[in-house]
Amino acid sequence: MNQSTPLTLSTSTRSARIAFIRADWHGDIVENCHASFLATLAENGFPIDQVETFTVPGVFEIPLQAKLLAKSGRYGAIVASGFVVDGGIYRHDFVSTAVIDALMTLQMEQEVPVISAVLTPHHFHEHEAHLQFFREHFVTKGCEAGEACLKTLDNLAQVRRLTAD
Repeated sequence: MNQSTPLTLSTSTRSARIAFIRADWHGDIVENCHASFLATLAENGFPIDQVETFTVPGVFEIPLQAKLLAKSGRYGAIVASGFVVDGGIYRHDFVSTAVIDALMTLQMEQEVPVISAVLTPHHFHEHEAHLQFFREHFVTKGCEAGEACLKTLDNLAQVRRLTAD
């Protein structure tokens, strides 16, 4: 999503709370997304003390956590980050599909945007080259998730202003 111009945050965007859910499976990789996400928000003037982070064991646990957070009414947006790896069986396809479908359904039902940085690489092997590639890739995805989250919050604030008239 890399913006060509800096994001301009509305007052509504600045006051929204964000929930960040990170799966702990391959946490050393996923943490890069979280750190990059927070850095991107800070660089764009969003106070990172308005971000609450929740850690779940794996990606399969993300949708329920996201649903409970969305229903709480405390958050203007939810961000989910996780890594679904191909362990040599097709289970990863079912897991990633189930998680992404659940997150999409959740945001439509609860009307709380859910930004996904849940990734499923086609091939992943736990050797240093792949580990390094995905560590760096999650930095990029964290930045993109941050930009998408801020833009989405700003768009929602704009829609609310239009519909309040």
